[in-house]
Amino acid sequence: MQKLRFLKLENVSIFEQLQLEEKLLRGSTENFCLYNVGSPPAVVMGISGKKEELVHLPNPLPLIRRFSGGGTVVINEETHFLTWIFNHADTPTKPFPKSILHYVGEQVEELLPGSTISENDFTLNELKFGGNAQYITKKRWLHHTSLLWDYNPKQMAYLKHPRKTPAYREGRSHEAFLHKLKDSLSEPEEILERLEEALEKRYNVIPTSLEEVENTSPTRRSTLILEPEQ
Repeated sequence: MQKLRFLKLENVSIFEQLQLEEKLLRGSTENFCLYNVGSPPAVVMGISGKKEELVHLPNPLPLIRRFSGGGTVVINEETHFLTWIFNHADTPTKPFPKSILHYVGEQVEELLPGSTISENDFTLNELKFGGNAQYITKKRWLHHTSLLWDYNPKQMAYLKHPRKTPAYREGRSHEAFLHKLKDSLSEPEEILERLEEALEKRYNVIPTSLEEVENTSPTRRSTLILEPEQ
């Protein structure tokens, strides 16, 4: 079985998490799965996002531009983050967005039986509970997912209705388009428990601490805090 370093984080900000992910993607040759919950609220945009088009201004939350593509999300302490980082040669999937999405989706489906992939999202009954973004290099790929346990409607209202939306959304508002995992699972801890079970079936899982990876060779950092201005 392929070795997989599993790093569990708690209360690490999404900005710090993204910086760590970028460092592991570019500065390591090992495979990783990261799990994080408890990040303070923020709005996170894809690398090509334009804040004027995506977020109502002024926006009281930190506005972060991540190094990967994908859409804009509002996150809070109840968002669960999952990230897979792999060498191309170490997985059976091809290093293309759809192939990676389906490879990861097989594992996410074990967290929420009956879930599926709708375009680029993880959904249950055509309601989105997981957003995705990716970054693919010559030898490695990264896929990160944000899972919605619950959300604050006031914070969700900071997002504008984007110009480009998945067809299955059918023009629905954020509230009508989203599914809270708390409505399907008994406790938030179930997400981690089911994730660990899914990983153990597929990999030789090696528990890893933050201290063990902090010395990974530093690389360029494309993740930026846009607001408040630094």
